[in-house]
Amino acid sequence: MGRIIVEVMPKPEILDPQGKAVGSALPRLGITGFTSVRQGKCFHLGVEGPVTPELLEEARRAAESVLSNPIIEDVVRVEELPEDDSPAGGAR
Repeated sequence: MGRIIVEVMPKPEILDPQGKAVGSALPRLGITGFTSVRQGKCFHLGVEGPVTPELLEEARRAAESVLSNPIIEDVVRVEELPEDDSPAGGAR
């Protein structure tokens, strides 16, 4: 079974209050190496069989029409997810 990852982020000119809240919390937790945080969305799409160029194009169409709000968000990534990545993104 193949998987496709789709990442969606707020457009740069759109305020990101969740990212701002996380960014201000990090120094309070002793994490100081980051200058900014933006929060977006990540989708993992499972497919039967291998990921083909046609499936990637279908995933891009889904990303642009259903998975994102094109007025305030950009689709920043649509690609095959390597098999060694965990389904949940792998907390470390």
